[in-house]
Parts: sequence; structure tokens; C-alpha cells
Amino acid sequence: MMNRNTIPMKITEKVILGSERPVLFSGPCAVESYDICIEIGTKVKAWAAENGFDYVFKASFDKANRTSSGSFRSIGMDKSLEVLQRVGKALEIPLVTDIHESYQAAEVAEVVDVLQIPAFLCRQTDLLLAAAATGKAVKIKRGQFMAPEDMQYAVKKVREAGNDNVCLTERGFSLGYHNLVVDMRGLPIMRQFAPVVFDITHSVQQPGGQGGSSGGQREFAPILARAAAATGIDGFFIETHPEPSKALSDGPNLIPLHRMGDFLSMLKESWTLGRKYQNFQVE
Repeated sequence: MMNRNTIPMKITEKVILGSERPVLFSGPCAVESYDICIEIGTKVKAWAAENGFDYVFKASFDKANRTSSGSFRSIGMDKSLEVLQRVGKALEIPLVTDIHESYQAAEVAEVVDVLQIPAFLCRQTDLLLAAAATGKAVKIKRGQFMAPEDMQYAVKKVREAGNDNVCLTERGFSLGYHNLVVDMRGLPIMRQFAPVVFDITHSVQQPGGQGGSSGGQREFAPILARAAAATGIDGFFIETHPEPSKALSDGPNLIPLHRMGDFLSMLKESWTLGRKYQNFQVE
């Protein structure tokens, strides 16, 4: 039997990843405007509470890893961080966003509660150490090229820097070109080292699958979500938008906002069953 990590990730005094309540990280892919962010945050917060999830609002202040230089990146770092701060205060909820460069860590940490390390950068030691040094929770996405067991070393870098508030996020393995596949064995493997979040949105992404932009197979999101929830993991990452076809980033992967309530209800039911049987063994 795998030894379960016992160190939870403290986001706020009330929101702790790795406790007996699942944590939902959700919002638009990128900060597009205050109006879109507050609409999404308000509705998802209510649905999360209704279904027993603790909620962390997510939006990227900069999409620095787009396929094409012509793709939308940001409305500007200062403006995006201002929007995030306004949403957090208005809704009284914690915030998460990505950082791509070490110098961004301290400034972004003044606004958000969780610093997310993109999958492509999960081995970047200086970035991990800069994030750890802020004292904020650090959410590391597993690289599409990384074995689940090798993610223990990313966790170790953060903890050796004096920060125990760290978690891992699953988002699929590269399978050939423009395709990802999720190995559900990776979830309990990584959960030996830190709490685990399943990234539903990017697990159905098709990187670069539309030429200069990424495609996606949204129809598979409920299937992968239920399967991951049934393993009894600690949290979920879901990007959503009122009109995915008009979203400025990752539209093909986004869950339509009006379906999020039902989606969370389904997810919680699978998660509850998974937690009930998470220690079941056949050895």
C-alpha cells in the first residue's frame, strides 16, 4: 500500500488542500476583464458552496506560453493583478495565478494566495525557489514529459526552501503530437508526496492542435473528471467562461459557465464515493 503524504497545503486559515473537503480552483483561463471575472467568481462561489467545495478563484495574469506570438497574452500585468485583487476582496475568496519568471514571484504573491507553476516549468529550480520564498502556497503542475514519481523532487525543492505549503497538479501526458492522455495511476503515486489536484481543463487540451492555437475535446471533460474524482484526490482545477467560443484563451477546453453547477454536483458525488473506497486494497 502506498504511504499517503500527511502534509496538507494551507491556502488560508479556512481553506486547506488535503483535508476532508475538496478544493476547487476555478475561473477563466486568463484575466479578460473585471466584469467577466466577477461574474464567473460570483456564480462559481455559490455553486462550490452548494456542493461542499472550498473555492479558490483562478485566472492567469499573463499567458506567456501561447502557441503563436499572435495569440492573446494579457491585458497587462498591473491591470490583471488589480482585477484579481478586486475580485478577491469583493467575494472574500483566495486567489491563484501562474508565474513564469522568478522575478514575478514576490510581486504576484502580494496579491494572490497560491502561486501556480506551469507544467513546462516544473523543473525550473530558480522559479520553484522564488515561489517558495514568498511563503505563499505553491501549486506545481506535472510536466507532460515527467513521470509521476519524479515530481517528488519538485516538491522537495519547495520544502527544502522552508515552505511546506505545496501541492501537485495532474494535467495529462503527451501522447504523440497534439494529444494528451491521463494515466490515473499517476494520481495516487503523486499523492505519496503532496496533496494532488486534477486539472480537468488541460487534460482535454490538444496542444497546438489548431495550427497556431490549441484545440480541445471538451466532451471528454466529465469522463476524466469522474474518473479522477473516484481516486479520492484533494482538489480540482476547472476553467470556465460564459461564452467559451468567445474566450480569449483556451476556449475549446472551457466548461460553459451555465453548466458548472451541474458539473460540480456530478464531481462531488464521484469524489465522495472515491473517498469512501480510497483505502480499499486487493493485496
